[in-house]
Amino acid sequence: MHRTIRVAMAAASLLALAACQQTTTAGNEAAVGENASATAAANQGIDGTWVADIDSVQFDARPDEYLLQAGQYSCKTCTPSYTVAADGAFHPVSLPYADSMAVKVVDDRTILRTAKKGGRQTGETKLSVSADGKTLTGEFKDTSAENAPPGTGTFTETRVGPAPAGAHAVSGQWKIAKLANFNPESLTATYKVEGDTLRYSSPSGYSFDAKIGGPEVPIKGDIGGTTASITKNGDSYVETDKRDGKVISVTTFTPGSDGKLNFVSEDKRDGSKTSWTSTRS
Repeated sequence: MHRTIRVAMAAASLLALAACQQTTTAGNEAAVGENASATAAANQGIDGTWVADIDSVQFDARPDEYLLQAGQYSCKTCTPSYTVAADGAFHPVSLPYADSMAVKVVDDRTILRTAKKGGRQTGETKLSVSADGKTLTGEFKDTSAENAPPGTGTFTETRVGPAPAGAHAVSGQWKIAKLANFNPESLTATYKVEGDTLRYSSPSGYSFDAKIGGPEVPIKGDIGGTTASITKNGDSYVETDKRDGKVISVTTFTPGSDGKLNFVSEDKRDGSKTSWTSTRS
């Protein structure tokens, strides 16, 4: 899921229990049964297939900043930042998942960004601004992983900085607010610990087998050349992702006493953090 969330965040930038006391015998028995089930699930560790709860996602990130003015589109907070002509044609960029980008102005509140790498389309994002100018909605389709279902979903951002005078409505600063409508493949991941090896796979096309405490390994399906390494800290597993020899993110996932898997992912390039929970399917 953390790879998918980073795709959504890239799409945003590049293209984002109350307990009640039981007083009856039957109620107490039900509560004991629920607690026993949760404990049993937690004792299974991380082995199994997990589905992320998209509504649980929380963000701690700097605002995105775009500028579309005088025929040029810039993503100022992308890593790395880039600027291309907003004429609907493909122009060279140097990004992990794109070597060319096209930005088409659909109307005064909507644009369409399309990314390619090696001549193959790797992603498409439609950005639309509400009539009051306060909300940006993105619809993305990630096709970067070959021979796998595309990742699809939507995100919304809230304006926190105005558009410059004369600029297109997508311009200004936006803070990610919510992810929604992700396809099931994008939310699903399987983990299996066999001896000293953690095996990860996802129907979205990504997988790796990494020795716990061992060297980094390539993430299959990731055309950006990302590698992963795994360490263990108590009950928690820590995945460190690198690209071009530099750490780009560290994700910690920990089984909870409620049977859920709790994730916290930090992007080391800008210090942003994302957290969410997954439930065993």
